[in-house]
Amino acid sequence: MDGSHSAALKLQQLPPTSSSSAVSEASFSYKENLIGALLAIFGHLVVSIALNLQKYCHIRLAGSKDPRAYFKTKTWWLGLFLMLLGELGVFASYAFAPLSLIVPLSAVSVIASAIIGIIFIKEKWKPKDFLRRYVLSFVGCGLAVVGTYLLVTFAPNSHEKMTGENVTRHLVSWPFLLYMLVEIILFCLLLYFYKEKNANNIVVILLLVALLGSMTVVTVKAVAGMLVLSIQGNLQLDYPIFYVMFVCMVATAVYQAAFLSQASQMYDSSLIASVGYILSTTIAITAGAIFYLDFIGEDVLHICMFALGCLIAFLGVFLITRNRKKPIPFEPYISMDAMPDSYLHNRQLLFKRYSNSRNLPHHNLESL
Repeated sequence: MDGSHSAALKLQQLPPTSSSSAVSEASFSYKENLIGALLAIFGHLVVSIALNLQKYCHIRLAGSKDPRAYFKTKTWWLGLFLMLLGELGVFASYAFAPLSLIVPLSAVSVIASAIIGIIFIKEKWKPKDFLRRYVLSFVGCGLAVVGTYLLVTFAPNSHEKMTGENVTRHLVSWPFLLYMLVEIILFCLLLYFYKEKNANNIVVILLLVALLGSMTVVTVKAVAGMLVLSIQGNLQLDYPIFYVMFVCMVATAVYQAAFLSQASQMYDSSLIASVGYILSTTIAITAGAIFYLDFIGEDVLHICMFALGCLIAFLGVFLITRNRKKPIPFEPYISMDAMPDSYLHNRQLLFKRYSNSRNLPHHNLESL
């Protein structure tokens, strides 16, 4: 009798214990999400400040008679230090939060650059002109902030320790292998059209960047997670998959930078920023959802709100970059039409004398 009564007491105590552990696990996942999001926001904000500091250094040296090189100034070195600090924060954020949350937060750098550009603008504007000139930036910043809030609030809470066994298991899973096959085929087709058919459309180039970038962020999360576990005492550096991921991370990042450099030579930086952000974020979230199963167990409402946050952030970044000033093309100080007729007549005479001395056929200078 006593044995059955004690067994019944044990059975009654089981449900509260399991529910409390589930609640604590959910709160721990949310806490890790918050840590990762804050690290990513901090990193992108610091990187944006660093880039603007270095840009300010170059502009000040170009506009002064200071003979020093840019790397001999304290401002440039401060920008470099802040850039390394920001990149370290973004790198560490991948170890705490899902990839689908960290990737869209790069919109913070666009927001910060827009705000820094408005605050430190050197031109004087009337209030009416100022609002008309920067209304798109204000609206874009507001939309990007709202989108970022929705991303952080409704991001997936799935967390998995980045051990060597888990990374290897995801790497050889059939959904990711199928995704890799499709991505490799698409990448080869785009590269063929870009190299052989001279398809220099910005979407083609930035799709190449986005496909490489999706592999970069997948490997970054694996490397960062395994490093954090190793620092915490669970050594993961003796797994070969760590070095495979590290090599893939470096290789894809290098080729991604090369394609971005080629795109920057042909297109405006604001257009590259907006289109590149949209394409890279979309493909990277897809890769994270397939490789790390970020959205497994999430309800439809959370997924829809997360997608809405992405769309709002996309629109905000597009409006911010759309308002940036386009570079003014170079125009010669003196055109051929503005030259005196006597100058052109003398050039024609000199050319005819040179042609007679070399037995060359006569041509009109204006037709050359």
